[in-house]
Amino acid sequence: MFIGKLKLKSSVFLAPMSGVSDYPYREIVKKFKPGLVFSEMIASRALIEKNRKTLKMIKKDSNDLYAIQIAGCDPKVMGEAAKMCENFGADIIDINMGCPVKKVVNGYAGSALMKDELLALSIIESVVNAVDIPVTLKMRKGWDEKNLNAPKLAKMAERAGIKLITIHGRTRCQMFKGKSDWEFIKKVKKAVKIPVIVNGDITSISELKTAQSLSCADGVMIGRGSYGRPWIFKEMSENFTKNKNFKILSSFKKDIILEHFSNSLNHYGEEIGIKSFRKHLGWYSKSLENSNEFRCRINNSIDRSQIKSLIKDFF
Repeated sequence: MFIGKLKLKSSVFLAPMSGVSDYPYREIVKKFKPGLVFSEMIASRALIEKNRKTLKMIKKDSNDLYAIQIAGCDPKVMGEAAKMCENFGADIIDINMGCPVKKVVNGYAGSALMKDELLALSIIESVVNAVDIPVTLKMRKGWDEKNLNAPKLAKMAERAGIKLITIHGRTRCQMFKGKSDWEFIKKVKKAVKIPVIVNGDITSISELKTAQSLSCADGVMIGRGSYGRPWIFKEMSENFTKNKNFKILSSFKKDIILEHFSNSLNHYGEEIGIKSFRKHLGWYSKSLENSNEFRCRINNSIDRSQIKSLIKDFF
C-alpha cells in the first residue's frame, strides 16, 4: 500500500488511542512490524503553545514511519500544529474527525466536525497546505444514524488532498456501543480512489478477514484489540499474507512486558511511569490464572524492583 509516495510494508495499523498509544507502547508495537503506528490524539492548540506534556507525546526516536494525529477546530491552529509535527519528524499527519469523547466534541473537535462539513473541509485544506508530507483522515460513519455523511466527506477530503481515510464503523452517538458496521465502509471505498482503512472491533484473524471482506477496505486499523497483545500485528500479518500461525512464546511475552515497563519508566520517570503502566499490566494479565491477585499486588506497589520481580514471577 502507498500513502502518497510512502510505501508501507503491511496493511495492518496501530490506531491512535489517548493514554494508550504513547511512545513506550509504540516502540513495543513496532517490534511486531505493523504497517504504521499512530500517536495519541494531540491537541493542536496545546502543541503550538508548546505545552511540555504535549511535546513529550510526539517524541520520535526510531526510524520507522510515524504518523502524528492532531485534533482541533481552528483551521489556522491545525495548520500550524501540523507544520510543527512535520518539523519534529512526522512522516504523516492524521486529522482526528472521529473522537466521540464529550470533552473533545464539546470543543467542536473530533467527531463534532462531521456536523459541520464546511469547517471540516477548511481544516483539511489548512493542514494539507501547511505540510509537504501526506495527510490522512480518521472519522466515523457520521454523527448519528440520520446523518451518515462519511462517503460525502471522504469525497471532499480526497479532492482537498487527503491521501488515506480510516473509518470507524460506528456513529458518534453510538460511542463504543453496538457492533462496528464494516459493511457501511464499502460505501466510502466506492466513493474515493485513495486507500480506505476499516476500524472497529477487529480483535482476531477471523474478524480481520470478515471486516476486509465486508468493507472492501485496503487495510485494517487495530485499537482496543491490541490491549495487552502488541504481538497481534505479527499474528495478523503472518496469517493474512503468509498463511502462518504466529504464537508468542511465554518467555518472549515476559521479555516484551519487562521492556515495555522499562520504556515507561524511562519516558515518564518512576512515579508516573509506574502509574501509567498499571493499565497495561491489567491487560497483559487478563484472563490468566491468579491475575486478580497479581493486579492487586501491582496496584499497591510503588517500587520498581518489586514490580519487576512480580512480573517475572507471574509471567
